[in-house]
Amino acid sequence: MRRRIEFGLGLLCSLVWHLCPCSAFYLPGLAPVSFCEEGKGGEDCQTEIQLFVNRLDSVESVLPYEYDVFDFCKDAKEMRPSENLGQVLFGERIESSRYKFNFKQDVKCKSVCTKTYKKDSQDDTTKLDFLKMGMQLNYQHHWIVDNMPVTWCYDVENNQKYCNPGFPIGCLVTAEGRPKDACVINAEFKTGNTFYVFNHVDIKITYHSGEADGWRGARLVAATLEPRSIKHPDEKNPNCDGVTPMEVPGQFDSDVSIVYSYSVTFEENNKIKWASRWDYILVSMPHTNIQWFSIMNSLVIVLFLSGMVAMIMLRTLHKDIARYNQVDQEDAQEESGWKQVHGDVFRPPRKGMLLSIFLGQGTQIFIMTFITLFLACLGFLSPANRGALMTCAVVLWVLLGTPAGYVSARLYKTFGGEKWKTNVLLTALLCPGIVFADFFLMNLILWVEGSSAAIPFGTLVAILALWFGISVPLTFIGAYFGFKKAAIEQPVRTNQIPRQIPEQSFFTKPIPGIVMGGILPFGCIFIQLFFILNSIWSHQMYYMFGFLFLVFIILLITCSEATILLCYFHLCAEDYHWWWRSFLTSGFTAVYLFIYAVHYFFSKLQIIGAASTFLYFGYTMIMVLIFFLFTGTIGFFACFWFVNKIYSVVKVD
Repeated sequence: MRRRIEFGLGLLCSLVWHLCPCSAFYLPGLAPVSFCEEGKGGEDCQTEIQLFVNRLDSVESVLPYEYDVFDFCKDAKEMRPSENLGQVLFGERIESSRYKFNFKQDVKCKSVCTKTYKKDSQDDTTKLDFLKMGMQLNYQHHWIVDNMPVTWCYDVENNQKYCNPGFPIGCLVTAEGRPKDACVINAEFKTGNTFYVFNHVDIKITYHSGEADGWRGARLVAATLEPRSIKHPDEKNPNCDGVTPMEVPGQFDSDVSIVYSYSVTFEENNKIKWASRWDYILVSMPHTNIQWFSIMNSLVIVLFLSGMVAMIMLRTLHKDIARYNQVDQEDAQEESGWKQVHGDVFRPPRKGMLLSIFLGQGTQIFIMTFITLFLACLGFLSPANRGALMTCAVVLWVLLGTPAGYVSARLYKTFGGEKWKTNVLLTALLCPGIVFADFFLMNLILWVEGSSAAIPFGTLVAILALWFGISVPLTFIGAYFGFKKAAIEQPVRTNQIPRQIPEQSFFTKPIPGIVMGGILPFGCIFIQLFFILNSIWSHQMYYMFGFLFLVFIILLITCSEATILLCYFHLCAEDYHWWWRSFLTSGFTAVYLFIYAVHYFFSKLQIIGAASTFLYFGYTMIMVLIFFLFTGTIGFFACFWFVNKIYSVVKVD
């Protein structure tokens, strides 16, 4: 039964509280726990080590499931640690397990429980079929000891060791005798059309003794395990030295009995410090060289664009302005290029209401992203602080309703809009409403499938309370101050009669320009995007926030410069419709993101099933919409600054 989170008036405070290193279980890597041998510890030193289990997931399915769904050994005194909003949204469901042991007390082949499946029982048939489905789709356990993942380390290519923060339920040997996935590690797994359950684990706990450093007790610095499949003939006297694997036949034609067991050993290692205990997991992910290649690739694009912009600003524009500002107008050349449209360049755009709404929401997303990445770079949102990244993002988005309302109202007033009530309501409700509707539809599918990622009803109510109780009022406050301020003063007057736009070449037409504008920004991020998608859909840890923040700055510069370049070319072609075009030019990067997500789905993922496919593209559309608003806002304000700048320094009669 899922634990519902109770929300009250102090909801926001509790969410912020989860970001601090003061939870009893979810520690952000700053408050170590000391362990002592039984009878040698005090109040500040624990003797029992509790192993927690998390939800199970698979690279072949988007649907995670709770531990109990697979009919594993359930803890009679089930205890669930405190969960923050980010963990609930990501589908984490942590609970206590029956794997309990004391510090420095080795355990040799201890039985946990026995699960028996009768062939004549429909309930047992359903449970065993679900367990087989989990093995066929390569579902992975995720265990936690002292807030650290229990890892399964094995050798990969080039004699490198990879430490996986999960390990499989079991594996399948197909009817043709081909071992699938984890079955490759054991030559004994060779019977066709047979499932092999990893019902035994050899756990090794590595600790750092405090005696050498002058403090009492020890701190856990690593937890690894080796999954094994062993057939125990006797539950009361399990024999873990046996080599006969635990087979589950593909055809359920006889009773099946699975005995789950474990062994524990302790090892002292004073070379590993507690503060660096995550390093052995993260260092095993060989991505650093690729990340530097990504950064260098992005910097080359930025330098190219910066050179182009500098050439335009320092040479072409300088000559244009000098020529336009000649004192002797009789000797001056006839007006042409971007000065000729000075009387129309600040003409309010069509659909100004929608544009101002998008820009308000984009500003909110931009500030939220910047602060979140900055905090992540400082280490506050590390993988050790589970769910903190999502919690921080949601809380910041809720609190940043005021800038959204202010920007939207100020620009809408500049556009000459008068329906201020409609503007503020749509700013607060339109884009968040689209995201929530998509999210709710995805949640219905998860509910139907019985997935642990399905958000409990109480959490949905809490999200609505955050939206309507905090974000919407803050948006109204921002809009109030935005409408009180005077409209943004333009450097030139706007003519009453719009001038005719001359025939445009292919490259200065709206659609080709918009399509070309998103290529360079996407080129800066596509390598980083691969790692982000891997962390979301392939369940890999993402920890390189320094690289991500640098790419964020590069994306900011690239979107701005690419939009300014195209805006200048269009103005020189006497096309003054730059408002929407500047937003859509950089915003089109989101379309390339969607195309890449489709390519990633078909080329990199092994996802099967209609529900998983629908969920993948449903969540991808949320990402694309957020990225569209984010990049479009960057391009618009860069172009807005550029146009105001060039028309403020030219003399206009």
